[in-house]
Amino acid sequence: MGAQGRRRGPEGRRGRVAAGRPRVAGMLARMASGGTPPRPTSPRTTLLALASAQFLMALDSSVMNVSIATVAQDVGSTVTGIQGAITAYTLVMAMFMIPGGKVGALIGRKRAFMIGGVVYGCGSFTTAIAPNLTVLLLGWSFLEGIGAALILPAIVALVAQNFAPERRPAAYGLVTAAGAVAIAVGPLIGGLATTYFSWRWVFAGEVVLVIVILLLSRRVADAPAEARPSIDLVGALLSVLGLGLFVFGVLRSGVWGWFLPKADGPSWLGISPAAWLIGAGLFLVWVFLGWERRVARSGREPLVDPGLMGNRQLTGGLTMFFFQYLVQMGVFFLVPLYLSVALGLSALSTGVHILPLSVTLMAAAVLIPKLLPNASPRRVVRLGVLALLAGAVVLMAALDLDAGPEIVTLPLLLIGLGMGALASQLGSVTVSAVPNERSAEVGGVQNSVTNLGASIGTALAGSVMLAVLTTSFLTSIEQNPAVPDTVKTQASAQLQSGVPFLSDADLKAALDQAGASPQVSEAALEANAKARLDGLRAALGILAVTALLALFFTHRIPTVQPRSPGGAPAPQG
Repeated sequence: MGAQGRRRGPEGRRGRVAAGRPRVAGMLARMASGGTPPRPTSPRTTLLALASAQFLMALDSSVMNVSIATVAQDVGSTVTGIQGAITAYTLVMAMFMIPGGKVGALIGRKRAFMIGGVVYGCGSFTTAIAPNLTVLLLGWSFLEGIGAALILPAIVALVAQNFAPERRPAAYGLVTAAGAVAIAVGPLIGGLATTYFSWRWVFAGEVVLVIVILLLSRRVADAPAEARPSIDLVGALLSVLGLGLFVFGVLRSGVWGWFLPKADGPSWLGISPAAWLIGAGLFLVWVFLGWERRVARSGREPLVDPGLMGNRQLTGGLTMFFFQYLVQMGVFFLVPLYLSVALGLSALSTGVHILPLSVTLMAAAVLIPKLLPNASPRRVVRLGVLALLAGAVVLMAALDLDAGPEIVTLPLLLIGLGMGALASQLGSVTVSAVPNERSAEVGGVQNSVTNLGASIGTALAGSVMLAVLTTSFLTSIEQNPAVPDTVKTQASAQLQSGVPFLSDADLKAALDQAGASPQVSEAALEANAKARLDGLRAALGILAVTALLALFFTHRIPTVQPRSPGGAPAPQG
């Protein structure tokens, strides 16, 4: 189907879907309002509802990456505009995650979960019918981001409420694995929808999934609200601004530079704006923690209990969550680039080659708690980190100019195994460190930490890759005697700020358009192929070092699985 045909198709579908919008919104609102009393549910139904919600929240982070150009054309925007929408979704989630956790503690976790589902469903529906970038930003970035900030902390609390401590590792493992699987299969889903239907059907499908989740969640046992209905507004503002500035600075570091500004980028007093934003964000987080201590000393209810940061087990689990998501999202950024750009695979083929990761991830998340219920969490976490490290090292060593897509299979199997092992333990480690009534609060902090790790992982892998890519490319051109001195000078001047990660086909087209000679074209293609691999190896090396660094923090993970007091199970609905 041509581009013009694709534009006509969504317009017609958009009109038909818009006519049913009041009915969809009304249905979602009725589900969130309560209605008939919930009937007892089974653990499987509870897990299905919560894991599906986690899957849905993570899906938006990856599903549209393979369809950015098509989405941009459809809504009359640019690729940069759509990338900004994806960035804004991550930013909104990170900013409102801690307040979202507190809202769940005040009004009830199940109610927060369902209200968040309605907001998220309305955002998905708005995105599905979006005629322009403004509406897309409202639906995708703002409404879905707010919905996710209510849902994700509530998931943590609802797992704690519905499962006894000895069953939580398996439950948290499945829920966390569902999110990681969504990131792995997102490119495949997005590629299928864009190739054979329309990207809009992804978001229409999300509305259907939201309705199913709301129906299932009506029968999930609630975690009751706290007795004192208050919220620290100053603390909420400080956390929103601090986390927002920090994450935004990290996300823009690839464009502006981490500290020194890029040649064509802005600068404030000779320093990259990203560094100023990250510094300001960290300062406001420091002010936020000081304010929370002051609020707690005065006898009022803080947004986050400062005493939580002194909990060794909790901070150990949060630290490992940070490292896991940093490495995980770095890998999910680099591997699709290698498959789709360096090797030129289609979106569908790229998604298929990433699927092995999902197999070992799910297997580890499900089987470790089932077959080894008494395994030491610290040992499992250490083995998981070692698997992440091994996967990154094996992939780094396997990259070669003559290599094909098959080289990613073994590394992804190892990385999936590591991610599944971590998923099977960390959620239970963090929540079992605090009383149940603090679980939503912990959920907000936990998801903020994972968002920070994911943002830094993507930005760090991208910036290292592009920096090494640029250096390697310019060095190869400079050392090639077939390239005229005038071309070397022009390349050094024009590409000093960064060489884009281009496929051979795109570079060849650009060289032909510029009228480059055959000798220069051949030299540029050779330099580009080598530089791409150098950049990928360097980025994978940084992720491997990060995984190695994570091992030094595993001593805070407990050696014994949590058990309920007296062996009494938690309510099952």
